[in-house]
Amino acid sequence: MQLLLLAGGLIAAKFHAPANAPYKVVKTVQLKGAGGIDAAFADNNGERLYVPDENSTHVFDLNTHKYIATMTNLGGHGVAVDPQSHHGFVSSHPIGMFDTQTLHKVKTIAVSGRPDGILFEPLTRRIYVFSDQAPSITVIDPKDGTVVGTITVGGNMEQSQSDGQGRLYVVVEDEKKVAVVDVKAMKALTKYDLGEKAGKPAGLALDGKNHILFAMCHEPNVCVVLHAETGKILDVLPIGSGTDHAVFNPATQEAFSSQRDGTLTIIKENSPTHFEVTQNLATRLECQTCSLDAKDNEIVLICTESAAGQTASAPRRGNGQNAPGNLDVLFVGR
Repeated sequence: MQLLLLAGGLIAAKFHAPANAPYKVVKTVQLKGAGGIDAAFADNNGERLYVPDENSTHVFDLNTHKYIATMTNLGGHGVAVDPQSHHGFVSSHPIGMFDTQTLHKVKTIAVSGRPDGILFEPLTRRIYVFSDQAPSITVIDPKDGTVVGTITVGGNMEQSQSDGQGRLYVVVEDEKKVAVVDVKAMKALTKYDLGEKAGKPAGLALDGKNHILFAMCHEPNVCVVLHAETGKILDVLPIGSGTDHAVFNPATQEAFSSQRDGTLTIIKENSPTHFEVTQNLATRLECQTCSLDAKDNEIVLICTESAAGQTASAPRRGNGQNAPGNLDVLFVGR
């Protein structure tokens, strides 16, 4: 614990654990009565955490972890935010658009396909909505919510990442591949095969500086590490069972995979060619999606549990079922 001397005397500063200390669940916040959930989104610019369920989106303060409000008319699978226009978008059918400052709904946007994943791409400053039915990707201008085009990729797409330099990557679960999309030309360039050791990819993390992709797979449960510019496979590492989401923290050079079996696998990038699993942290069953709080270097996990305290099965993407009980938000740090 570091002590700071101010005019009024000594105060305690926030404790910072050593960089090599193991990760742990540092705080859990519960919201009673939440339904089925899919993915949380930590908006590091706006310092808010968005957790959508089928009918609404719950909002938390990313710094204090306190509950702020629920947008009752905006539910879906995931959330993306444009920090410039202060417009947020919920992946649903139709897409829900809201004001991040007032938390009021702006409008709905009619799209085709079956919206699932969603991402704000910083180079084009556009929202990308992913579907496992045509069109594969719908592109939206966040300023006014207009659909500016679609991109054909094919396959069952899960998590995506942008390198901020013109390339977008998305895992194609049923093909065991990573698709590469040119966001300026609005077209798919190629697909990287994840190899014979890969399972079905669901989570994807990206080290943008070193151009390293971490494709988190299930059946078998492995992380395929590959070069983002060439698709060359660099390593295959074991992870927990039932991965659905992944993040990379450039501040610690670590990739994280959240799993349904109640584990969070941490992979250390020692160099752009050397990777190792350093920890499999016990979290909670069904905490299979995650997001990154970059300010505090914390991983945010979400899951639901029954009123009796037993973890409930969180619905897979698009199954249209309500999970009983309460929403648990776990913050993992050192």
